[in-house]
Amino acid sequence: MIISKTPYRISFFGGGTDYPAWYEKNGGQVLSTSIDKYSYLTCRILPPFFSYKYRIRYYKREEVNNIKDIQHPSIRECLKLRGIEQGIDIVHHGDLPAQSGLGTSSTFTVGLLHALYALNHTNPSKKNLALDAIHIEQNVLRENVGSQDQIAAAYGGLNLIKFKGKEEFDVCELKFSAEEILNFESHLLLFFTGLSRNSSEIAIDQIKRIPQNANLLNEMHSLVNEAIKSISNFQNNTQLFGELLDCQWKIKRSMSSSISNLEIDQIYQIGMQAGANGGKLLGAGGGGFMLFFAKPEFHNSIIDKLSKLLHVPFKFDSDGSQVIYNSKNKNY
Repeated sequence: MIISKTPYRISFFGGGTDYPAWYEKNGGQVLSTSIDKYSYLTCRILPPFFSYKYRIRYYKREEVNNIKDIQHPSIRECLKLRGIEQGIDIVHHGDLPAQSGLGTSSTFTVGLLHALYALNHTNPSKKNLALDAIHIEQNVLRENVGSQDQIAAAYGGLNLIKFKGKEEFDVCELKFSAEEILNFESHLLLFFTGLSRNSSEIAIDQIKRIPQNANLLNEMHSLVNEAIKSISNFQNNTQLFGELLDCQWKIKRSMSSSISNLEIDQIYQIGMQAGANGGKLLGAGGGGFMLFFAKPEFHNSIIDKLSKLLHVPFKFDSDGSQVIYNSKNKNY
């Protein structure tokens, strides 16, 4: 039996520059962190005592005899990619809901691939794990997704991810002391809006608009550099990071009418009026999680004003995808 544990992520700056349609010509960069909320995948060889060969449990339950009959697209294609021929039992548990802007789909794919590698007694590099997940989602399933989520899930940590071309990226870990990280974390608030959406569908409009949004994407690219500088000088100016987030959100929501709506705008306005000095909706848009940046003394006020939303405390993760249990399976 194999159990993998893979973190979800928060993307601070640069989202949108991680679409291949943009970065393969222009380059891209993203500032993001993985967090201590996880996707768990359990995989084991299924004993041959059942009328089916593949048993899969997520929010649905599937019992089939052929890989091609598996309905879950990522599971089906990951099994094909890894050449799994034995019967297999797969179970998924997630700390956060799907389609919520925290890279849950890519985290699932990375975690499943990691477990399947381990099932075949192979230990992939973080880069190979990320590239396999990108290949599955973008080339095989033809989903309208970027490339940052798979990398964040595989590597973990607070990173600057630079996209240089097709299958070319660098992951630069930002080095800060434990005290500096705690201080930075203490200014962040995460709320679940309760609104779910299909990020791939929303991304279609954003990708189509890449040519006309080129100037905005260049601005978002530049904001990544400013944000990194602001973290380095965080002790002297704790406000600047939030102000940059606010600028990023205003740019992002202007790129497509599908990114925000009246309800999301009201949530953001309430948070800002209660003491936040910046924030953004995470992911492609349309719903999911809202992030705010505020001095700790304003947190109770913001939580109170947004009491209809679920506040989700979190900390940063630094490990990335891991196999946390690996026992030898009996061969049948």
